[in-house]
Amino acid sequence: MKSIEISWRNYLLPNIHNEGWRFVGIFAAITALLAIMWEPLGWMGLVLTVWCYYFFRDPERYVPQIKNVVVSPADGTVQMIAKVKAPEELDMGDQMFTRVSIFMSVFNVHVNRAPAAGKITQSVYVPGKFLNATLDKASKDNERQLLAMKTKSGKDICFVQIAGLVARRIVCDATPGQEYKAGERFGMIRFGSRLDVYLPEGVEPQVVLGQTMVAGESVIARLDSDAPAMKGEAF
Repeated sequence: MKSIEISWRNYLLPNIHNEGWRFVGIFAAITALLAIMWEPLGWMGLVLTVWCYYFFRDPERYVPQIKNVVVSPADGTVQMIAKVKAPEELDMGDQMFTRVSIFMSVFNVHVNRAPAAGKITQSVYVPGKFLNATLDKASKDNERQLLAMKTKSGKDICFVQIAGLVARRIVCDATPGQEYKAGERFGMIRFGSRLDVYLPEGVEPQVVLGQTMVAGESVIARLDSDAPAMKGEAF
């Protein structure tokens, strides 16, 4: 019975990211002013304040105990899978990668997690536009934070936080030389955005377009596997 009560408490009053408290306070203050002006506006403000609280929720996740695993860095939907070169700002040469793009709506958890175990080798911030994150050109035109990692398996991967149409702040705690475990928190993006993961040549994604991903839990690929790319449809 105790575990059920804890489960409900975590669901109704989840932990939230430290970035969220300031915004929840702002929403609450505006709600109080609206309520003084006109009570129905106060109720509308209360709904938005609750939404803001849940936007910044930061639930615990359970990372698969699989060697050399690549997990999803974000909650959301697999929106694109493409063979491309690494972002030119990372200067990783002409080697080809498979880019898996995960789109986060304003209703998803926005805390981002390291896709693999390894050491950060590069961190590059690129200012840019705020186009719809579902567009392919958002990977080159939008504001973004690029990270390269030398994984425990010795392979290089990179992952990119991309600001979206509504997003206006990328938060990234990762710095060169810092080591991460797969699924460990490294930042977040506020209010709708996208995460790209670049898998090295020879590592094929084990996800399909339209698949729902859970940060730190959903497996994208295995760096030590030569399994072919997964084919299928999400219904």
